Amino acid sequence: MAHQATPSSQKALMMELKSLQEQPVEGFRITLVEESDLYNWEVAIFGPPNTLYEGGYFKNGDVCISILHPPVDDPQSGELPSERWNPTQNVRTILLSVISLLNEPNTFSPANVDASVMFRKWRDSKGKDKEYAEIIRKQVLSTAAEAERDGVKVPTTLAEYCVQTRVPSQDSSSDLLYDDLYDDDMEEEDEEEDESEMESVGEAGGISFLEEGGTSTRLYDNQDDSGNEDS
Repeated sequence: MAHQATPSSQKALMMELKSLQEQPVEGFRITLVEESDLYNWEVAIFGPPNTLYEGGYFKNGDVCISILHPPVDDPQSGELPSERWNPTQNVRTILLSVISLLNEPNTFSPANVDASVMFRKWRDSKGKDKEYAEIIRKQVLSTAAEAERDGVKVPTTLAEYCVQTRVPSQDSSSDLLYDDLYDDDMEEEDEEEDESEMESVGEAGGISFLEEGGTSTRLYDNQDDSGNEDS
């Protein structure tokens, strides 16, 4: 899907990226495909321990999540508008929704109908129907090579899975980009604060300004160090 780059969207995405790097969501590895492109993220999901997905390293695939659907009234979908996308959602909430699908998939509105049928058979048979489990284990084993190529150690225990580590940037370009995005705003805020402070000092200290030939001259009323006016 094409995206339209705007300063506001870049700032929002940079803030989310830094937040996710400093306070990661357990079970995910998040990086930028290109350090200069905030609209192209690479997200890898670690299979949760004690599930069929344990040891998996998943980077591709399609998901069907209510919060990614447009907030329209569609009775046939079985979803309420309040369950769909709204401005309070962000990358973090989307990631949490994705990981929850691995623990408790929604079989009422599946993206893959065949997988949903196999999952229900496996669940209802309490594991006796092994078709679903065997397919998942094959997929998990097939991800090992990609994890090795990426230099990633996939967590296989709850202790490893729950450890939240910051993923360092490959270089400092992301920090520079972040600084560049906010320098202008910070300068404007500083200028506004300086002007406000000057107005306050002018009122309290009796500072007035006179324009003489296009230049500004400051005139100070006489005051002693205690702040009391001379009599």
